[in-house]
Amino acid sequence: MRTPKRFVVGLTGSIGTGKSTALKGFEGLGAATVSLDQIAKEQAKPGRDGYKAIVKAFGPCILKGDGTIDRALLGRIIFSDKRAKLGLERATHPLILKEMKRRVSRLTGVVIVDVPLLFEKKLQKNFDATILIACKPEKQLKRIVKRDGLSSKEARLRIKSQLPLDQKRTLADVTVNNDTNIKNFNRLISEYYRGLTLLHRGLPNGNHH
Repeated sequence: MRTPKRFVVGLTGSIGTGKSTALKGFEGLGAATVSLDQIAKEQAKPGRDGYKAIVKAFGPCILKGDGTIDRALLGRIIFSDKRAKLGLERATHPLILKEMKRRVSRLTGVVIVDVPLLFEKKLQKNFDATILIACKPEKQLKRIVKRDGLSSKEARLRIKSQLPLDQKRTLADVTVNNDTNIKNFNRLISEYYRGLTLLHRGLPNGNHH
């Protein structure tokens, strides 16, 4: 029995739960990683298709003096206006997913893909397994306020714009709780990575993406 080329895992969470930390942890352990946030940032650079789509959807008022997209302004607009958020997603998501598939197809072994809207956009079918990074709501709020310099009200708005964590828990294959400290969290990530490596080796060829 041959081991398949890759075992692709969709990694998600909610804002402030520690998804990026988890991705870094998996990468440090030897997993191949792809970040949709990173792809989105690259797509939003002047001249790229994503940039053109965003300017077309929001107009030149979304640009800074140097012609780059004002990400802070775009963030404020989409988190306070549902229609604007959907407009941005319609404009950029197909491009981001196409690039994700292209990158994944070139990787082997355990591949961890950081997908912020994995369950919101029902993208589970693209992955062999899904992992949710979760934490207690009060911890989540504190982290966002500290990290992004937002008010509690703004932070709550951003949390509310996503599918509730409890709902995501029911959809994920595995939930990793990030409620204690970084040392414990990294230990959990390490344990799960070992498990994923075993899963990858144990899969019959063909039962994978």
